[in-house]
Amino acid sequence: MLVYGDHEREVRPTEVLAALRERLRQLDTLPTGIVRHAALVSLFIEAGELAQGLLDADFAAQRQDELNPRSTACLALPLALARAIRYSHSSGFASYSPIPDEVIDTLERLELPERVTVKMPEGYAYYALYPELYLEAARSLRLLPRPPVVIGIRSIGTGLSCLVSAAAGTTTPPVTVRPGGHPFQRTLSLGPELERKLLAGAKESHVAIVDEGPGLSGSSFGAVADFLEDRGVPEDRLLFFPSHAGELGPMASERHRKRWARARRYTADFDALFVHPSDTRAPLVDWVEDVTGTAVGPLVDVSGGAWRRKHFPDERTWPAVHIQQERRKYLLLTARGTFLLKFAGLGTYGERRLARARQLSDASLTPPVEGLRHGFLIQRWLEGARPLPVARGLDRAELVARVGAYLGFRARRFLSEPGRGASLAKLLEMARYNTAQVLGDGYAEALGVWAPRLERLSAEVRPVETDNKLHAWEWLVLPDCRLLKTDAVDHHDAHDLVGCQDVAWDVVGAAVELGLDPAEQSILAEYVERASGRAVSAALMDFYRPCYLAFQLGHHVMAASALEGLVPEESARLRRAAERYTALLRDPAPTSYFA
Repeated sequence: MLVYGDHEREVRPTEVLAALRERLRQLDTLPTGIVRHAALVSLFIEAGELAQGLLDADFAAQRQDELNPRSTACLALPLALARAIRYSHSSGFASYSPIPDEVIDTLERLELPERVTVKMPEGYAYYALYPELYLEAARSLRLLPRPPVVIGIRSIGTGLSCLVSAAAGTTTPPVTVRPGGHPFQRTLSLGPELERKLLAGAKESHVAIVDEGPGLSGSSFGAVADFLEDRGVPEDRLLFFPSHAGELGPMASERHRKRWARARRYTADFDALFVHPSDTRAPLVDWVEDVTGTAVGPLVDVSGGAWRRKHFPDERTWPAVHIQQERRKYLLLTARGTFLLKFAGLGTYGERRLARARQLSDASLTPPVEGLRHGFLIQRWLEGARPLPVARGLDRAELVARVGAYLGFRARRFLSEPGRGASLAKLLEMARYNTAQVLGDGYAEALGVWAPRLERLSAEVRPVETDNKLHAWEWLVLPDCRLLKTDAVDHHDAHDLVGCQDVAWDVVGAAVELGLDPAEQSILAEYVERASGRAVSAALMDFYRPCYLAFQLGHHVMAASALEGLVPEESARLRRAAERYTALLRDPAPTSYFA
């Protein structure tokens, strides 16, 4: 199934360096504590992104990874920031080690490309992959007879390898590599000088291999290990630093699977470090108490679909969710009430989502927002609210009007530049492929009727930061019958291929998820037009409908497959949801969600 996509953007290295220098100067003006520590982490993430962009630019020009003055210089800045984060973390945020001016000076003196492409580090943006976890995982490396050779796997491994280097006490920056080839059979392409350095170091010490994952195949970790083993480095010299303690995914090769089972793997657990430490109270509570007030109870984990217990006491009525991809979220009871702490992203990712959440909250379209602390968005938990499927008192005409006002607000206020979402051609490719997997080539070929019309349709697209998650349980009905949207800040920027689209995408999504008939969808589009000041294209709605259904079908089928052996009851829910999307693809006539 085609579901996922990468997010990239172009930046000017000179502008990024100037902004980083200015923000480094401002660090000492920030209050001691979690706010300053979070600012350090934000700087580290951006420095790692820039290093990745510069290293990938060299790789594209040379078609291999190789040592050069720029490859060393661009890693010096994230390494210095990693050391500062380590000092801040170990000191309880009381102080941090200085970042020398020369790490930026040296890089600025080198010849830099006018623009480079940086990739979103998904772990920092979506999956609560905290730098502190890698620092904790790598603490024992200081016990080795010699500091290890550290290899980071780009993209996110650029910065993560600097954290492992900082924890290990190495005096030089790590090296990074970009595995290439088939996603499940990646290989390395190294220049002679880099290969010589790695193999020479591996003869004298251990090799720490650092990345996020592993995912479906673990082929990026495998590519580095294969390269070293094939050149005589013993397997027991290889130390792996993944983001989780699980096994390789179903597409792993037999060689990689056997090695991973024997491998020395180093991880740290988020809950053990931040939520349920053995020796102190939860650091996450300490981060937020200046906003929420003093806690009067422990954190309650409502991640991974556990929030459903709060609203759907009967498990038979639970909506299907991909529990592995849900953001971390916790409830905190304080003297001021109950608050929802939800991971929104580290650094600028979280800051942008906070700004968007405030705009929606100030417009009374979402629950109240209290603040952001080191990646966690803090919102009021509305005890009296009920999800739409179990709520009473809101008739369909009122529902359509309020959904239209919400979508119209987004279309007016959250405009997007082009290129932040899949093109219509990419959406059609996805729709035809996913449909063929379930309904056969005949249904997929029928969608080809859209191909000659894409150029004209593209002229009608006005991209906005669409909601992209308009399922019925994402709407809360308050006791006074006001309707609020939850989970509204980042699905246009999620780890999938959809991204930002014309508001017509959300009109179709709302119609599908709320069971609106064609007349109600037309009325919804009129409300959106009234609130946004721009008509919703009927042709785009017609095009988006099979694309939306095919995307949701693919998402639910893949999620069901991923959870089949782990959480079979959730997998069954997801397959039932997939069957609904399949039926809608087969029969274009809408059916009522509430029927």
